[in-house]
Amino acid sequence: MEQNKEMTAQESLALIAETMNNSRKAILRSSASHFILWGILLTVFSLAIYFLWHSTGHPIWNMLWFAMPVLGYATAYLLGKKEESIPTSEIGRLLGKVWGTFGFFSVSLSVISVFFVPMNISLVIVLVLGLAESISGVVLKNWPITVAGSILGIVGAVAAAMLISAEQLLLFTLGGILLVITGIIVKYQYK
Repeated sequence: MEQNKEMTAQESLALIAETMNNSRKAILRSSASHFILWGILLTVFSLAIYFLWHSTGHPIWNMLWFAMPVLGYATAYLLGKKEESIPTSEIGRLLGKVWGTFGFFSVSLSVISVFFVPMNISLVIVLVLGLAESISGVVLKNWPITVAGSILGIVGAVAAAMLISAEQLLLFTLGGILLVITGIIVKYQYK
C-alpha cells in the first residue's frame, strides 16, 4: 500500500538545510584541488616574473601574468573532467560568480594599468584576491578559507603600499602559498 505523506514545514526546512549542507561539502571537496592548482600557478608565476624582472630590471615581464589564466583555466578544465560531477546548486553558481568577478576585475584593471592609467596594480589585485577568497569562505562556511583570504587581502594591501618594484610580486607568492595551504586543509577536512 502506498502512503502519501505531506511534509511539515519543519521537515521541509530540515530537508532544504541538509541538501544545502551536502552541496556545500561536495563543493568544498572539489574546490580543494582548485585552490591547490591556482596556488601553485600563482607561486610559480610570481617567482618567475620576480626573478626575471629583478635580474633584467625590466617590468615588461609582468606581461607573463596574462598567460596564467590561459594555463590555469585549461588545467582546471582537465582537472574538472577527472573529478566527480557536482550537481549545479545555488552555492556553486554564487562561487562561480564571485571568482568570475575577481577574474574580470583583475584582467580589466591590469589592462587599464598597462595601457591607460598607471596604478599600483599589485595592491588592487591582492586586495581583490583576498576579498574573493574570504567571500568564498563565508559562502562555504569554512573558517580556513575566510581567514586565509583576510590575511592575504589585508596584509597584502598594506605590504603592496610599502614595497616597491619587483618586490611586490612576492605578495603573490604569499598568496599562492596561502591558497595551497587552504586547499590542503580543505582536502583533509572533507575527504
